[in-house]
Amino acid sequence: MVPGERGAALIDHLVYAVPDLAELGDLGIDLTEGGRHVGRGTRNLLANLGGGAYFEVIGPDRDQPEPGVPRPFGIDELTEPKLVTWAARVEDIDDVVERAKARGYDPGPVAAMSRKRADGVLLEWRHTPMVPSPLPFLVDWGTTPHPADSLPTGAELVSFRIQGDGLDAALKALDIDVAVEAGPPGLTATIRTPKGEVVIR
Repeated sequence: MVPGERGAALIDHLVYAVPDLAELGDLGIDLTEGGRHVGRGTRNLLANLGGGAYFEVIGPDRDQPEPGVPRPFGIDELTEPKLVTWAARVEDIDDVVERAKARGYDPGPVAAMSRKRADGVLLEWRHTPMVPSPLPFLVDWGTTPHPADSLPTGAELVSFRIQGDGLDAALKALDIDVAVEAGPPGLTATIRTPKGEVVIR
């Protein structure tokens, strides 16, 4: 699935978590500095994927004190980079969560988060728990500028595959109509760049 296909317009961003940003290496994707998540102990790098979606590389921010809670996406336990999950963009996140719960799936509590861009603009959003999963977490940007709007173009999400058993009911409860492949849980993204296509897992 790619942005613009049936069900795919809900892709907000893909999350590629790494144990150490300093040892990321060349993914073949031009990345822009995102910002620091103050108090969470992380920072990120971003790339525009077209269609209002973006690619996030997130890892520990060694310039921050160790956070009092585990870093999101299981970063503290990572031994190698991994496409750990994805975010589905929604409006009125509280209503979406309540409707999903009424259908038998609980996306989890809604929390607030923020970060400052390099130009000083504060981004604020609300989200459900950010955990490694082929199921998406939900994000509601409210009135804040969307990260993709300020990112250079050049990369394009060609395909995004979700794999795992027993995911259909949860996706249906979230009104997300995407195909799920059978097999061990996992995500695969193919991204076209000026340097060629890159496969991220």
